[in-house]
Amino acid sequence: MSFYPIRTVSNLTGVNPVTLRAWERRYGLLKPHRTVSGHRLYTQEDVDLINEVVRQLDAGISVSQVRVSRAKLHATALPEAPAPDAWAGPLLSMLGAIGRFDEQAVEQTYDEVLSLYPLDVVLSRLIVPLLRELGRRWEKGGETAVAEEHFFGVYLRNKLGARLHQRGAKGIGVRLLAACLPGEHHENGLLLFALAAQERGYRVVMLGADMPLEELATAAHHGRARAIVLSGSTTLVHDAVNNGLPALVRATNVPVFLGGRTSVLLRDAVVAAGAIPLGEEPRPALKTLDETLRYA
Repeated sequence: MSFYPIRTVSNLTGVNPVTLRAWERRYGLLKPHRTVSGHRLYTQEDVDLINEVVRQLDAGISVSQVRVSRAKLHATALPEAPAPDAWAGPLLSMLGAIGRFDEQAVEQTYDEVLSLYPLDVVLSRLIVPLLRELGRRWEKGGETAVAEEHFFGVYLRNKLGARLHQRGAKGIGVRLLAACLPGEHHENGLLLFALAAQERGYRVVMLGADMPLEELATAAHHGRARAIVLSGSTTLVHDAVNNGLPALVRATNVPVFLGGRTSVLLRDAVVAAGAIPLGEEPRPALKTLDETLRYA
């Protein structure tokens, strides 16, 4: 039987070691073997179990409600009755803290869920819905909606940017070149994807907002990138999608992906340009990226 150390298991499943240890101590979901010196060792069966737990968490089940066993790994483990959404509480807590402009409370809730759930699940189930709700409030013209969106935007850029920089300095995986479309000044969607990609083992080279597409082919070549990942959040980038994107696809020999709301609203144009739409959710986007690069 092969055994894997906790760092290898983390890379295979996308669940960080802190969370794996919390699942073991607080919920008894895992029972790894131990070396004489106390280091945890996991089997392939453990890896399969962790992936099943992540599937349930991504379906909205709280970690305290997850029930899986090795004997039932390949059978459905979801409760017969729909469970309450595990993310409703954290979402309301975050919204309340943002409404009070209370960064400490935002940080407390974020750190708490991050200690129990994989990062990509937190991004998909909490941060993305939170950004959508703040966007809806902005559109409705709430009294402090713009200030709230800016407040959380700055918090998120600082939080995710610091983590991205810290992990990026140690990155050794496949390189991705990541940038926002020309005219796109909101970087949070790109940051969310980049951080989730890093957790999956990719090495992300960030070029940020409002990036001219005509420079990306050369940048990808010089940076030895295996793919170019773009982000957009509006339909106000028609020219970039209809003209700049096809030109970029023709100029490079690596796959070009486009994520964010633009990839949903202008999906047909993205496909016609020869690029690959990723949608708005980090987990499905990473699955598409993984599958494409596996056969590229």
